[in-house]
Amino acid sequence: MFRIIFFLSFVLLSSSLFAQEKSCCQMDVSFAGFGEDKNFRDAHQLPNEFVLKDAKGKMIKFKTSDGKEANAYFVESPKTSKKFIFVFHEWWGLNDNIKREADELQKTLGNVNVLALDLYDGQVATKREDAAKLMQSNDKNRSLEIIKGAISFAGKDAEIGTIGWCFGGGWSLQASILAGKQGKACVIYYGIIENTPETFKDLHAPVLGIFAEKDSWITPEVYGNLEKNLKAAGKKVTIKSFNADHAFANPSNTNFDEKATKEAKELTLKFFKENLLK
Repeated sequence: MFRIIFFLSFVLLSSSLFAQEKSCCQMDVSFAGFGEDKNFRDAHQLPNEFVLKDAKGKMIKFKTSDGKEANAYFVESPKTSKKFIFVFHEWWGLNDNIKREADELQKTLGNVNVLALDLYDGQVATKREDAAKLMQSNDKNRSLEIIKGAISFAGKDAEIGTIGWCFGGGWSLQASILAGKQGKACVIYYGIIENTPETFKDLHAPVLGIFAEKDSWITPEVYGNLEKNLKAAGKKVTIKSFNADHAFANPSNTNFDEKATKEAKELTLKFFKENLLK
């Protein structure tokens, strides 16, 4: 009887410790789940009707290993360069606002190619409900194939930085993991992926995480857990949080914070210069 009681006590204690270990390292956070949240949808103001004129880049297609083709907006460096920045769109899709960001990155940073990837395969939303559906139906495996195809397009000698916002912020991190030793700089704007320290075993790029303290979804607890797991994995990470709301860097959003956006952009450019373009 004593042995049975001891065994049951051991099992209960082990289960408790396992649960504690999981809760301290892993938080179930899903942008697909956020799409069902009306408050999350309403937090994103409809994007301004903006048409990019005098575009510096062009739409291209490249092969993916699933036998399909992927789309991207490509802003090529004026001079031959092995430096690339992959840009990941918000839940709206690859619209002209994202293309403008790609143009500005290339113009400001100079000797770098900028590739804004289309994870929705040509679909772009202008209504919250449509954006939520696109985000919820996003095929993770297809997106991974698109990123792998982009890495192949850049070439085996390419050095790769990544940046994304919200939905795209998580994909920026995922892309830098996939890039392995080719990854040189990863920027995340209020984005996340489900993670433990093991998630980052193949990550070589340092990470700059830009977050909003008033964010009701990617909360300080959520990005604090990300920081902890990155550090536990021995990775270099810098977290900068602003007294702002989710999507504060989007000029189309009611939560737009001009001052925080300016500072965040300066940090981003400095980060790319120091880690990708050095």
